[in-house]
Amino acid sequence: MCRNVRQHGHEFPEDPAPPQRGLDRRVTRAEHRSVAVRLCRVLVAVAAAHVGGCASGGATHTVPPPSAAPASRALDPAASPGGNFDLSLWELQEPVGAPGKPTIVKPAALVGRSGYHDSFFFTDPADGAMTFWDPESGVATPNSRYPRSELREMNADGSPANWPVAGTNRLTATLAVTEVPDHVCVGQIHVGTPIQAGLVPSTKPLLELYVYASGRIALGIENDPTGGQTSYDVGQVPLGARFTYAIQLTGDGTISVTLDGATKTFKMAPTFGGYGHYFKAGDYDQTVGRDASVGAKVKFYALSVSH
Repeated sequence: MCRNVRQHGHEFPEDPAPPQRGLDRRVTRAEHRSVAVRLCRVLVAVAAAHVGGCASGGATHTVPPPSAAPASRALDPAASPGGNFDLSLWELQEPVGAPGKPTIVKPAALVGRSGYHDSFFFTDPADGAMTFWDPESGVATPNSRYPRSELREMNADGSPANWPVAGTNRLTATLAVTEVPDHVCVGQIHVGTPIQAGLVPSTKPLLELYVYASGRIALGIENDPTGGQTSYDVGQVPLGARFTYAIQLTGDGTISVTLDGATKTFKMAPTFGGYGHYFKAGDYDQTVGRDASVGAKVKFYALSVSH
């Protein structure tokens, strides 16, 4: 039988039996012993619960299971892409129009719930993703063989973005490539117009992030503003799976690419230093063909730029 219970400096003795005579005295003591046993058990249980509460901050409570990562902002499947994403600093380049002169949609037409959309740029009715479709038979720009359904960074005043290699410039996106004949570019830092006097204009990207049908993710970095690209493997993702990337350029010429939290860094060739740059994001398929039903489809769930 529990005679004394000590917990957190308190001692609880067994209740003494009142002085009685004969059988009545023995029965009363037996009753007290039974009550004391029950009291000891209750006090032990209460003390144990109190100790657990102290270990978690002094209050007795049930510890919830670890919470899941915060969910992404809900996308509205009924809205145009401009209703779910801030497209006020982007223009859209599409794979239709005249040869060498594809259709361009300005930011003012893209913004808002009822903003521009068509079969090459639309909201997925199932999950609200901003969806780009780029058939390999589409119209290309004058400086490329390949068509595109792609966003180009702009300034707030409507002029083309052309920022210098200074500070920290970062493009972040969450997306999934659901169709691709071979490989597709889903993000770029592109060379803009020269900032330094005397430089020859360039039509090349500084870097391009590619996703292959095999799931390979590669970063192509241009060797020089005149051309030549070196490819680096930076990750792997199953076709159709969501992933998050960030591509960044800092003032000291450091290029970094982050895929689902893992970062790799590279150095920009110094010959790019005197040029302006801008971001591109979307669906720049790297194949050419005649079949309008063959192409790349890319779905974006988040997109942001910071400088």
